[in-house]
Amino acid sequence: MKTFSAKPSDIQKKWIVIDADGLVLGRLASIVSMRLRGKHKPTYTPHMDCGDNVIVVNAEKVRLTGNKLRDKVFYWHTGHPGGIKGRTAGQQLSGRFPERVIVKAVERMITRGPLGRQQMKNLRVYAGPSHPHEAQQPEALDVAAMNPKNKRSV
Repeated sequence: MKTFSAKPSDIQKKWIVIDADGLVLGRLASIVSMRLRGKHKPTYTPHMDCGDNVIVVNAEKVRLTGNKLRDKVFYWHTGHPGGIKGRTAGQQLSGRFPERVIVKAVERMITRGPLGRQQMKNLRVYAGPSHPHEAQQPEALDVAAMNPKNKRSV
């Protein structure tokens, strides 16, 4: 028996849309990263981009458990001496770009390198309920139904 190794002609990419309304951030990010890498497919090949295109809508309504809204801090550096800055997850979600919380969570679960950067280009995150990818006819993936812990109410 030989090990299967996918060639670019063998790869079938689908479009998937996920509604993040009420979903727990870390659980959502792990499912999205698995779909982006293609690990849910039997034809998974580690050195090829065989994952799907993932659209996440309602990013502003994602949930965090515990005290993470106030304690989880995203840091960055301006490049100037003493220029470290930080913003809490709560500030980020209520701010101008709430979709960055999901993008960063997924980005940190994807392998770093050229392949990971290529796979991250297949992720589209939108703060509101609409997206401009209706022409691709994305299939809806119900993450909340996969596990009761994936969804949190207020």
